[in-house]
Amino acid sequence: MSARQILEHAAGVVDARRTAYGPPQTAMAARWSLTLGRRVTPAQVVLCMIDLKLARLTHDPAYRDGVIDVIGYAALLPEVLE
Repeated sequence: MSARQILEHAAGVVDARRTAYGPPQTAMAARWSLTLGRRVTPAQVVLCMIDLKLARLTHDPAYRDGVIDVIGYAALLPEVLE
């Protein structure tokens, strides 16, 4: 799969998830804030999810869905910083 195809696929996944669930980083930030007893921002959620996906990829760097997830979350970061 080419880099362009991977990026296009990641964009499709982000769009599909947004349609199905809304902006997950906002809901997750609210839930994590309650769980942790401190404010968690949507940007922190995005960064933590990228870190989680990278940690998993260290066990299987060829796992394509993990790569797609990292790309998708990275693409969301500028959006949540606005």
